[in-house]
Amino acid sequence: MKRRLLDNLKNIPGWHTTEKLVVFSVDDYGNVRLDSKTARDRMAAGGVELQGRFDHLDTLETRQDLEGLLETLSSVTDSRGRHAVFTPYALSANPDFEAMAQSDQGYQYEPLTRTFKRLAADQPAAYEGAWALWLEGIRAGLLKPQFHGREHLNVEVLERKLKAGDRALKLNIENRSMAGLGVEPSLPGVGFTHGFGLWERSETARHREIIADGLKLFEQVFGFPSISFTPPAQKLHPELYPFVESQGVRAIDKPLHCVRRLDRDRTVREFNALGRRRGQGHVSLVRNVVCEPTDDRSFDSVGLALGQVAAAFRWRKPAIISSHRVNFCGHIEEDNRAFGLNALRRLLQGIVQRWPDVQFISADELAERIETEV
Repeated sequence: MKRRLLDNLKNIPGWHTTEKLVVFSVDDYGNVRLDSKTARDRMAAGGVELQGRFDHLDTLETRQDLEGLLETLSSVTDSRGRHAVFTPYALSANPDFEAMAQSDQGYQYEPLTRTFKRLAADQPAAYEGAWALWLEGIRAGLLKPQFHGREHLNVEVLERKLKAGDRALKLNIENRSMAGLGVEPSLPGVGFTHGFGLWERSETARHREIIADGLKLFEQVFGFPSISFTPPAQKLHPELYPFVESQGVRAIDKPLHCVRRLDRDRTVREFNALGRRRGQGHVSLVRNVVCEPTDDRSFDSVGLALGQVAAAFRWRKPAIISSHRVNFCGHIEEDNRAFGLNALRRLLQGIVQRWPDVQFISADELAERIETEV
């Protein structure tokens, strides 16, 4: 009862539409978490504390992952004859493990295209042809990537761990992975995956540099600029909003509610609604549906998602479905991919059967629609 009440209440404020629009906003594409099952097992044996499904199952998307995803998305069509589309919030770079292992120059990164090329050479059965399939998915309108950051890690945290000779980080670099690194005591509350998490306001200067560099690299990698941005783990200082706008971003994906750290001793409570707030130069995109089928396989994630889609449409809101790549990864456990894709297929079929007038659109398309009506 409490969940159903919240599902309705959160859809009251913000931009409305009479059209039944469905957006899939899926985080973490392009990110290297685990290199392979062998790498995971070596790190675990070495004492790295791997926790949760991301540290155990999440890998850069393989050719098989993408083949299954594209086939599933193309299995349904909407009222206009358009297939379902994912907005993969993607990273444009990853750590350059080889460079960091061979020098003392601190953190270094490689473009996403180089990551795919490296893995295609190292693990051809999984990655040969994967990048070509990415591009095919974009051309077919099944994938419309948007910016998730330059890399899915906090550079300051990583550099401090490198300087301290952190053993878990050393094992990660040796195994070309980035998992189970835990917290950095000198940066309270900033996890290693929090790309733009901070302890002191002065850290925003570096965040500006990384965002600008990451957006330029995104355009080089994917061939078009990103107009939408969701930061890793939803961590972003509010004073960076105008800067992000100045870089060509017109929409920022934000949580319904969060507490933002402004500085060492200051935080602010933030509430967000879909649309554009007065004085704000960008559209806020707020997800209102959750689809995380592999988080708890005994839970009816599809039923929950359909109920939340119904609540969104009841209040004349788009259904913005939140998910993560880990739900559709099978490089380490094929059953994980099969389970996640089966749930996605059932969700897609449920949507088109229950709402035959539905329209599948990407997150940037939604932002553009809102801009024309505000």
